[in-house]
Amino acid sequence: MVLPQESESLAREALPQEVYDPRAEIRRHELAAFLRSRRERISPEQVGLERGRRRRTPGLRREEVAHLSAVGVTWYTWLEQARDIQVSAQVLDAVARTLLLDTSERTHLFNLAAAVDPAPRTPCPSITPALRTMLEQLEPIPACIQNSRYDILAYNRTYGRLLCDLDSVPPEDRNCMLMIFTNEQWRSSIVLLEETARLMAAKFRASMAQHLAEPAWKVLLKRLQTASPEFREVWQRHEVVDNRGKRKQFRNAHVGLLTLDHTDLWLGPSTGPRMVTYVPADEESRRGLEKLHELTLQGAPS
Repeated sequence: MVLPQESESLAREALPQEVYDPRAEIRRHELAAFLRSRRERISPEQVGLERGRRRRTPGLRREEVAHLSAVGVTWYTWLEQARDIQVSAQVLDAVARTLLLDTSERTHLFNLAAAVDPAPRTPCPSITPALRTMLEQLEPIPACIQNSRYDILAYNRTYGRLLCDLDSVPPEDRNCMLMIFTNEQWRSSIVLLEETARLMAAKFRASMAQHLAEPAWKVLLKRLQTASPEFREVWQRHEVVDNRGKRKQFRNAHVGLLTLDHTDLWLGPSTGPRMVTYVPADEESRRGLEKLHELTLQGAPS
């Protein structure tokens, strides 16, 4: 009887020397171990799945990764078993997005697979002290830093009181899409609410086209569809529009009507993070922002 180890050894000996590459085998095993470790650290909730009572597998199951990545379960299983199979860069991209790999992990994945990344990511800059200082120095101009998913990553005091008491909102809910469709204080501050909400949904759809396989985007979309019938109705229109500056009007609870010019200052590629600013469009709005800033310094109005 030939043992599996002996059979594998005989098969290797039968191959021409130029075909068998021990380095490729090492990479496959490293790739398999790396994928297992990344899969086991992702909770079902992080990718929009429910945690079943009988779940024993740490992190995600193989079939869940395969489903979220739109690849075959058998194929993905072979990948984690270090089988000698062909893997495309597009499939690696989908798996990387499903496993929420950061820039370094994504680069490592493609290196192990000996593949060229079709869409190398520019890392979102961390909110450095320099960026926070810049936000503060812009006051009384309201300013914040957002990513392409409209998460509010940082903001100055004036922006924090422009549309609502942003400090009172849980960090995980500080997202412009969620706020405009679910936060009543935020919604009441927007003069042209219906038009603005429709425009935001169109921008979100255009941005999401480059992130369709990413769990974080799918989780946000599911939250919006579950929480807001208005969003569901607007989303069905399939409208798209690119990001552009626009004059906006807000009805602030403390200083009244403000007419502001919205501008995006990109911190990376146009699909990445940006600094959002609101410059007063007239003298009355300039005085209003100065007053709002003074109120924040006096004790942050609620």
